[in-house]
Amino acid sequence: MVEFYYQNGLLQGAGLKLRAVCGRAGVSGHKVEGDGATPLGRLELLRVMYRADRIRPPACVVPVEPIGKFDGWCDDVADAAYNRPVSLPYPARHEALWRADGVYDVIGVLGWNLAPVVPGRGSAIFLHVAAADLAPTAGCVALELRDLLAVLAAGITAVEVRG
Repeated sequence: MVEFYYQNGLLQGAGLKLRAVCGRAGVSGHKVEGDGATPLGRLELLRVMYRADRIRPPACVVPVEPIGKFDGWCDDVADAAYNRPVSLPYPARHEALWRADGVYDVIGVLGWNLAPVVPGRGSAIFLHVAAADLAPTAGCVALELRDLLAVLAAGITAVEVRG
């Protein structure tokens, strides 16, 4: 097990110290859907998805699968598939995982609000590629692509988000 921790704009672990960003509202011990915060606590890395048309499968210790053009993630608190992967088109509010901007070229699904899913407690908390300007996320942890690939190759199994 290789755990990393995020604090004050850095993701650290396995001898790496990398610039990272979190939610635009910072970190929160009381995560709520749409608040822009990254949840405090230990978030297990469950699996990794990637854009096979853009990069090779990343080296990592968790299951890896390609993202399809019709893959999405439900973020509608009133829907039965809330905080679950869905196939597009999907009638409820959702995020498309196949994006033009490259932010989801690699997605690490973090274990937030999954077992059991609690409506409104936050959805789609990922470890993913940062925007080119390293802008804050909607609640995820993000790194530049080369750094994200390095973290995955180092064997990351969890991220502890600290205040």
